[in-house]
Amino acid sequence: MGNLLGKDKPLKEVLRENKRMINKAVRELDREKRGLENEEKRLTIEIKKAAKENQMQSVKIMAKDLVRTRQHVSKFIEMRSHLQGCALKLQTVKSHQAMADAMMNTANAMKKMNKAVNVQTITKMMAEFEKENAKTEMMQEVMGDAIDDALADDTMASEEQEAQIVNQVLDEIGITFTNELPEASRQQLAQEADGPAKVAVAGGGVEDPALSDLEARLNNLKR
Repeated sequence: MGNLLGKDKPLKEVLRENKRMINKAVRELDREKRGLENEEKRLTIEIKKAAKENQMQSVKIMAKDLVRTRQHVSKFIEMRSHLQGCALKLQTVKSHQAMADAMMNTANAMKKMNKAVNVQTITKMMAEFEKENAKTEMMQEVMGDAIDDALADDTMASEEQEAQIVNQVLDEIGITFTNELPEASRQQLAQEADGPAKVAVAGGGVEDPALSDLEARLNNLKR
């Protein structure tokens, strides 16, 4: 009926119809098998009853029917197994078809993407990116060097200013301390600048506490 108008059915539709037919046949086989199994049970009961009544002729006839019934049950089981194998093959074909469709759709999508992407434009864009990136790195390096130089100049200037302040303070303290001492103490202080740390008082041999304190303060300032 599907080819009356000259149109072929899609593969999915054909697979669906075949699967439906196989499932229907399996259901019919199961129904027939259940009927034969019920008949087998009935014959078994009749054989036992006839045997108790000593009707051996009837027992032989019903035994033949029982054997044939069991053979038909085995054949139905075998046919059902074949139908299930056919259903599995159809399912495998359907899976292969789905995989083929997916691959075809993927190939079409990749083809469209390749057409949409301009390789020359991407290459040019990457070249510009590398160029601008190199400029940025060079600018950062130049700025870093300039900052380092500026900080180094500031550090040197600060050290020079600190040295000047320290020398100025030492000079001022030295002048003040020298002005506070008598003339003899000035001469001893000038002689002891390069000499020992202690000075003995003439005639007594006892250390002057004021000179020792002054010497200690000067040594601390020179450190």
